[in-house]
Amino acid sequence: MALPTFITLGSGPTVLMLHDADGDHLTFAPQVETLATLGYRAMAWDMPGYGRSAPVEPYTFKALAQSCLALIDALQCGPVTLVGHGMGAMVALEAAVRDPACTSRLVLCAGGPALDAQAVADWVAPREQALKALEAGGSMEQLAQTLVPQFIGTGALPEGVQLASHALGKVYPGAYRRALEALPTFDRGAAALAQLTMPVLLVGGAQDRCTPPAAVQALAQVLPDAQTLLLPHVGHWPQLENPDGFDAALLDFLAQRRVLH
Repeated sequence: MALPTFITLGSGPTVLMLHDADGDHLTFAPQVETLATLGYRAMAWDMPGYGRSAPVEPYTFKALAQSCLALIDALQCGPVTLVGHGMGAMVALEAAVRDPACTSRLVLCAGGPALDAQAVADWVAPREQALKALEAGGSMEQLAQTLVPQFIGTGALPEGVQLASHALGKVYPGAYRRALEALPTFDRGAAALAQLTMPVLLVGGAQDRCTPPAAVQALAQVLPDAQTLLLPHVGHWPQLENPDGFDAALLDFLAQRRVLH
């Protein structure tokens, strides 16, 4: 298996960031810089099929999680803190279920629970419709300019929204379709997630229509050691819409347990 590509900065305990279907490693650019300056080894991958990372066949959560675990093993940096956004939160959970020893902590941002019919309608369907329109003539840049504003919160930092749009505009249409098709297939339920004993931080946007607050709170009830933060006036990109609030919560969470690792 070819290892996925990634960026890395700094040295210290490893924090590996897994992006959403809507972007690439750039959607964690603010966090990579912040963590690196504060004594962490900050890494952000390009999910298989994104950036210069080779796609996986079949394109499933199992294969994506195995790719993540192979990267951790190859870099000999485990156990790591896994930070996942959107679809990346599902990949992080799948990796943690498959090999709990590789993950010391989990941070799940705007994602994680399996999608129900309402979430598929709110999250996946608009993106599939936008992609279908693109295939009739258009670019991923145009798709991003149309889609991102629909899913941000009323308090979103303009620079963060711009970065989210830029990252989505770079995604390959074929990879985007594969990711959107995979999203509804995440099937880890309460029984599997209840076995995850590592500390978990759940961060959601109070105005996120993809992973609404109720879904975040429900996931918190299933995980044995979870704490929750809902950022007001924020939509589906908490780490970009309110990077100060997100980073403060992330750093506090990391500091709580740092003495143990």
